[in-house]
Amino acid sequence: MKRIGLLSDTHSTLSPRIFKFFESVDEIWHAGDIGIAEIADQLSAFKPLRAVYGNIDDHIIRRMFPVDQRFFCEEVDVLMTHIGGYPGKYEQHIRNVMENKPPKLFISGHSHILKVIYDPKYHLLHINPGASGNRGIHQVCTAVRFVIDGKNIKDLEVLEFERSAFQGD
Repeated sequence: MKRIGLLSDTHSTLSPRIFKFFESVDEIWHAGDIGIAEIADQLSAFKPLRAVYGNIDDHIIRRMFPVDQRFFCEEVDVLMTHIGGYPGKYEQHIRNVMENKPPKLFISGHSHILKVIYDPKYHLLHINPGASGNRGIHQVCTAVRFVIDGKNIKDLEVLEFERSAFQGD
């Protein structure tokens, strides 16, 4: 059993609320737009980190992390990218993967909108954790945590706080 903390779109800022929410997780996954290497360093010093780079990430972040990551966690095939779309509206490079060998869990960021959607066409769960940082179109910051136990993805929980609350952190 693995407890996963998932976030995206930190855009160079991290609230202490994220660390408190992720205290009980085994790994942190970041779905891109990290912003600066120091954010990745803070997260990886706290818990083991898997990440992909996003469209705002510079050459330093792009050397640290790939554009896509495909891996197994327990018995779950995971695909994570930053700009991937969502069920029914996948980006072209993801659509090709879905048609040939879909994962069981597809994670993307970029939209700044929290989404958890089951895709019946490809029999997978899609999670976009929304945006955790203090920059972008969102007014509410979000992150998620969940459990992967064998082949099961379960116990999903959402952290949600007003972006304006960053001032009080």
